[in-house]
Amino acid sequence: MPLYIYDILSDGTATPTTDTSPTGVSGYRWFHFDLKDPELPQWANAHLHPIPAGALLQTETRPRCDVHDDGLMLNLRGVNLNSDGPADQMVAVRMWVTDQTVVTVRMRRVFAIEDIRKALEAGTGPDSSAAFVEALASRLTERVQNTVFELADQVDDLEDAIHDDDDAPLPDNLAELRRTAIRLRRYLGPQRDALMALAATDTPAGNSPLHRRELANLAMLTVEELDSLQGRLTAINDHHNARAAEAQNRNSYILSIVAAIFLPLGFITGLFGVNVGGMPGVDNPAAFTMLCISMAAVSVVSLVVMRWLKWI
Repeated sequence: MPLYIYDILSDGTATPTTDTSPTGVSGYRWFHFDLKDPELPQWANAHLHPIPAGALLQTETRPRCDVHDDGLMLNLRGVNLNSDGPADQMVAVRMWVTDQTVVTVRMRRVFAIEDIRKALEAGTGPDSSAAFVEALASRLTERVQNTVFELADQVDDLEDAIHDDDDAPLPDNLAELRRTAIRLRRYLGPQRDALMALAATDTPAGNSPLHRRELANLAMLTVEELDSLQGRLTAINDHHNARAAEAQNRNSYILSIVAAIFLPLGFITGLFGVNVGGMPGVDNPAAFTMLCISMAAVSVVSLVVMRWLKWI
């Protein structure tokens, strides 16, 4: 059985009903199902055309908007506000909409639908099936925008940290923020296309397309913001990688200079460490001092040569 059924009048008031016929006496009838309901396939196949029935029963969906006969097949996604996952693990709403019937199917709880139900119980719900679609799409878009704005605020904080301290360490949450932006972009790109298609259709009829066009525009702005965030996060990551590479190169350069200075010194100590007869200074008490002075002179000459070659 549906989670709930409402007969909704033109004044926005609603009456719960247990009648499972697709249409009511007046206004429009709203069915809300859980996808796991074992009776959903039987009801859909009995009351709907096979194409919209199949669209409602799909386990995996992507945002879409397609007209079929006198109805509209619409799939939209919203951020996940449930406790079973992150916000970017988006929830899907499958819809079949005609002038007299609205069918919504969800797999997980969708808070935007809960808002519409509360509005209906308060007598201020959408007064037509077209208004229902606009109200649901508007609530989903608003929550998506809030999530994207929160993500943008976190990216602003990362950029401010770099501005305040150029040597700030790599943020621990940078990788997660990039994954969040990518996952949101994956679903919101098709949703933008679906809302643009919705703005271009007149089914269900009897409403102004102005609100739908505004929703499509907001979806476009949201996707553009996500594209910008991905670029900014990549720039932050590149900045830290460049700083790390610069520090590594600087350290390698210093080690190379030290190795170049000690290379001739190592040769001298190795040569004088050979345990064979005929080594000079073996019987001279001042030989060690002279060797140290000679090695210091070699080090100074090495530094002068490297400076002259502009290696340092």
